[in-house]
Amino acid sequence: QVQLVESGGGLVQPGGSLRLSCAASGFTLDDYSLGWFRQAPGKAREGVACISSSDYNTFYEDSVQGRFTISRDDAKRKVFLQMNSLKPEDTAVYFCAAIIGAVAGGCPNSEDFNDWGQGTQVTVSS
Repeated sequence: QVQLVESGGGLVQPGGSLRLSCAASGFTLDDYSLGWFRQAPGKAREGVACISSSDYNTFYEDSVQGRFTISRDDAKRKVFLQMNSLKPEDTAVYFCAAIIGAVAGGCPNSEDFNDWGQGTQVTVSS
């Protein structure tokens, strides 16, 4: 059974940093590309970043480019999202998701991801 469990969310001041983790189980992580998405209250879910299987290419949403870094450790079965220079508009529930195969040219739409975690809350506020 595929399972994704996010952790690392919390309350942080503007300009601060957080590192989100997503622990994967129940499938061969090496075969999957992984993505981070977020959903703020009253807004649609949006893609934040994704990392491909095999070549580990990464893609970012424009508003987080240069501030967020996605990485993966297949041996530890984890995916990470390092978030720096956080802004109040980054406040949202953050989800990790998995899609089989490699991705290229950008992150797939959320509808294309098959498996999702339950989310972790990130709040950026002074």
